[in-house]
Amino acid sequence: YLNAFGPASVKDMQRWAGLTRLREVFDRLRPQLLTFRDERGTELFDLPDAPRPDPDTPAPPRFLPEFDNVLLGHDDRSRLIAEVNRGRNGVGNQSYGTVLVDGFFEAVWRVEREGDTATLTVQPLRTLRGGERAEVTEEAVRMLTVMTDAASYDVRFGTFLDFGD
Repeated sequence: YLNAFGPASVKDMQRWAGLTRLREVFDRLRPQLLTFRDERGTELFDLPDAPRPDPDTPAPPRFLPEFDNVLLGHDDRSRLIAEVNRGRNGVGNQSYGTVLVDGFFEAVWRVEREGDTATLTVQPLRTLRGGERAEVTEEAVRMLTVMTDAASYDVRFGTFLDFGD
């Protein structure tokens, strides 16, 4: 778990695994792990050789599928999702992929295919600043080349979800 999602708290792993009483396991492993405290004072655990970039290092945009464990694998999701964006990855029973911009959930996406063209539409949840839009577009094109065999690709920014606000 820590190899994929660390640093993380005991509650994070319990949420991800659907288990309780993991504090004892972490306490046994404590000598082999590094510990940190987040802004709220929560103890976080990580592997000693895990990468830890400088907090000011911008994270590149990443497209995640629906129900991705990066978003679901933490009890405290505030490190990835601002309160204003909670629940904004879908409407009703329909969920959409999410876009992380600088490590935070800032957009939703979907792909539609018409003929030999795949169109990926990104709906930002805020105005993308500086080079963010270009970076999101680059990542979208990279993803389309892997996920579809379409002869051509189109990346658009627009609205396809109505959050009722």
